[in-house]
Amino acid sequence: MYEKIKPPTKGEKITFVNGEPQVPDNPIIPFIRGDGTGIDIWPATQKVLDAAVSKAYDGKRNISWFKVYAGDEACDLYGTYQYLPEDTLTAIKEYGVAIKGPLTTPIGGGIRSLNVALRQIFQLYACVRPCRYYPGTPSPHKNPEKLDVIVYRENTEDIYLGIEWKQGDEIANKLIKLLNEELIPATPEHGKKQIPLDSGIGIKPISKTGSQRLVRRAIKQALQLPAHKQQVTLVHKGNIMKYTEGAFRDWGYELVTSEFRNYCVTERESWILSNKENKSDISPEENARMIDPGYDSLTPEKKEQIVKEVETVLNSIWETHGNGKWKEKIMVNDRIADSIFQQIQTRPDEYSILATMNLNGDYLSDAAAAIVGGLGMGPGANIGDNAAIFEATHGTAPKHAGLDRINPGSVILSGVMMLEFMGWQEAADLIKKGLGNAIASGEVTYDLARLMEPKVEPLKCSEFAEAIIKRF
Repeated sequence: MYEKIKPPTKGEKITFVNGEPQVPDNPIIPFIRGDGTGIDIWPATQKVLDAAVSKAYDGKRNISWFKVYAGDEACDLYGTYQYLPEDTLTAIKEYGVAIKGPLTTPIGGGIRSLNVALRQIFQLYACVRPCRYYPGTPSPHKNPEKLDVIVYRENTEDIYLGIEWKQGDEIANKLIKLLNEELIPATPEHGKKQIPLDSGIGIKPISKTGSQRLVRRAIKQALQLPAHKQQVTLVHKGNIMKYTEGAFRDWGYELVTSEFRNYCVTERESWILSNKENKSDISPEENARMIDPGYDSLTPEKKEQIVKEVETVLNSIWETHGNGKWKEKIMVNDRIADSIFQQIQTRPDEYSILATMNLNGDYLSDAAAAIVGGLGMGPGANIGDNAAIFEATHGTAPKHAGLDRINPGSVILSGVMMLEFMGWQEAADLIKKGLGNAIASGEVTYDLARLMEPKVEPLKCSEFAEAIIKRF
């Protein structure tokens, strides 16, 4: 089955049933060390993970690690341009769950990004990025402890599908001509818009299937959170791009009010229900006026539409969600993308799970990570229905490679996510406790030490791992 690697002789496979992992007590887990600083941060991470599992389960559970290759290290073993060898793909497919360090961006070889390639090959449609603050971590934000969000970013569509043609390309010119002369004029809402002839062209596909499977996973995550954190916010730019970003929002709400009807309430529904609770004899028209401040200036048709919305909500869910029962449901709302960038800074404690498309999620997850200490403290996961890969969210930083000084926090916390995904919460909690206590005590690597006041002496990467274990 494999050309140059051999799986461990002990251990069992993780399998998936209906998108959920079935985890034995002795799983075999492939790992990719990573390029650059991967040589330092992976050994530190493995040491912390093994120590936590050992302490939590006293030998009743353990991980059998299976080394596989990607990036520059793969080229050293498999040959030039073999950045993602078939052995590695076979191992991830076979064993279901993997973890990796940072990977280099290939030069030549036809792969734009190894991370993107892995997501698309295994349909890892949910990029999950928790951003929470550990006390003592230096932050540019005045109150970073108020931010505790999980970004669910769609991984396989939007601009990251990479469908584009450069300016002057023959196909780009044909496409512009077709759009300008036939398709745009045939769409009245576009008026007299025209694409400049010297443009590059990119396609931004957003599908109902892709949108709803992401929102579904975000809602399932919300069901596992404490009651006060059970909220999902659909982030979009639907005020401008109505048929892609706006459709993402609409398809999200459609899923909420069908598949998760008993568990969820939308923000707008909560207003309607609350108005009825506060005034039992409120008329549908009065209720409509309260949920839409511009109601009186609307056309009769639009007024009728909102009144019908009120009546439909009350007729369909008053018995199950009314009289305050909606307060015990998952709240689903939506926010415009540019607004949410401001609100995670000015009102961070109002948000819990942010579900969004690829590009918005790319920006948003990095911005949120900056508030709580930067990408060095930012874990990440790419999850699908048949596989999951947990990863560092930062780059390879080759100038620091082999110096035993880089912060392993991102991969360690990605390992925490992996343990939680596997249902091994006790081990995950030990690591979070140890890491938090180490940081609070000023036992940190140079990237955090240089920002702390008063100054502290930095630990080596390996020493930081030891400090975490010591403070379990």
